[in-house]
Amino acid sequence: MQTEAVEILILNKLEQELPHHLTYHNLQHTKNVVRYARELATSEGVTGEELAILITAAVFHDTGFIETYQGHEEASCETARKILPAYNYSAEQIDRVCEVIMATKMPQQPTTQLGRLICDADLYYLGTVNYVAGSEALYHELQHMGATTSRKEWMDRQSSFLTEHKYFTASAKGRLDEKKQQNFEALKDMTMPVKELKHDGFTWGDFLLIVAGVITASFALNAFLVPNGFFDGGMTGISLLVHEVTHINLAAVILVINLPLIIMSRFSISVHFAAKTMFCIILLGICLHFIHYNLITDDKLLVSIFGGVFLGIGIGLTMRAGCALDGIEVLALYTWRRSSLTISEIIMALNIIIFSIAAFKFGIPTALYSILTYFTASKTVDYVVEGIEAYTGVTIISGKSEIIKDRLVNELGRGITIYKGERGYLPGKFEVHEDCDIIFTIITRLELRKLRNLVHEVDHKAFVFASTIRETTGGIIKRRHMH
Repeated sequence: MQTEAVEILILNKLEQELPHHLTYHNLQHTKNVVRYARELATSEGVTGEELAILITAAVFHDTGFIETYQGHEEASCETARKILPAYNYSAEQIDRVCEVIMATKMPQQPTTQLGRLICDADLYYLGTVNYVAGSEALYHELQHMGATTSRKEWMDRQSSFLTEHKYFTASAKGRLDEKKQQNFEALKDMTMPVKELKHDGFTWGDFLLIVAGVITASFALNAFLVPNGFFDGGMTGISLLVHEVTHINLAAVILVINLPLIIMSRFSISVHFAAKTMFCIILLGICLHFIHYNLITDDKLLVSIFGGVFLGIGIGLTMRAGCALDGIEVLALYTWRRSSLTISEIIMALNIIIFSIAAFKFGIPTALYSILTYFTASKTVDYVVEGIEAYTGVTIISGKSEIIKDRLVNELGRGITIYKGERGYLPGKFEVHEDCDIIFTIITRLELRKLRNLVHEVDHKAFVFASTIRETTGGIIKRRHMH
């Protein structure tokens, strides 16, 4: 039997042909199973032909994933039967290899020593510090295949699986049982606060914020800006310009102009963001059309300042609900990805165009007052959303940092930096402390609520604090500036 040649051949085959969505059953998994099978076999005194059969089965056991996900064990055996005769394996030896491969089929019920060894090697990670990373990789793989519907369901399945799982060999039990129990206890802690993320969906709190924001914004438009022929920046400013020039109903103009940006946000931000923004814009149109306010004042300075304040409050409230009443940041994000300009430069250029048209069409004083309105609204938005800058640095200290790191990178698409530190040192328990990973990342204000919910879902005791970032360059950040 040319075991080494077979191992090289199959590992190369797996590297080239395994589907990329297999985040768990990948090349590294097979290498790990081969390694652990050797280690356990040595501890159990397995040598010679028996060891060669075991290693060959470990090498082939996931080759079936190249062809199929369901029933991959049978497909792996078929691959072994096609390849192994050319490497001096007898029919009897090939049958034994296939018997060992089939022992890995869930639920595992091995009947031979080699079957017990490969089963323990296959699930070796359950009793190691790599359990969380392995579990997350398998979750994302099954989610891609449609085999799991939610994270809560997955956590429940993992808890049940760890409860029922038993290692078969004495070597595996001695090495792995203690750590596996620790992983199980940690998993129980994780499942207690686990809830499905609600940050992108509608809640009553979001609904109330959107309604309050829309009514406030419509008040600013109908009671201050529109009667006095003033403008704002962003898509609201474009809508006001179009309304003043064409006298088309403002509600219809706002809806038509924002619709393409809502579609863009479906791809550049999220489906739920787009849905909430659509609801927000439609509600604004309804309020503008059916709710009429008396003119508050015709004093130009008061109109500029308080029209901007109320408009900024409205936009800020909707942002806190996880959507956007003014879609210029979506357009800027879309344009930024296709140009060398920064987000701020794109927004500034759009606003310069808006105010230049206003100056040419309605006079320089009107344009200047409109710029004051835009400035006031922008600063009010910053105040309402709790922050004066678009970027926020977030530091997370948690005893469950591994799963938080994985989800920040793979679900939020964040770049992260890890500091090595120690946690503990509490009053009355100063001597109790342990090493931990301190996670640092930079996000936009729209994502802060999403991140906080994600961290709370994993560890409701995690220490999280945020600070404003005045300037960022490089790294993986989603550059958006609001209003």
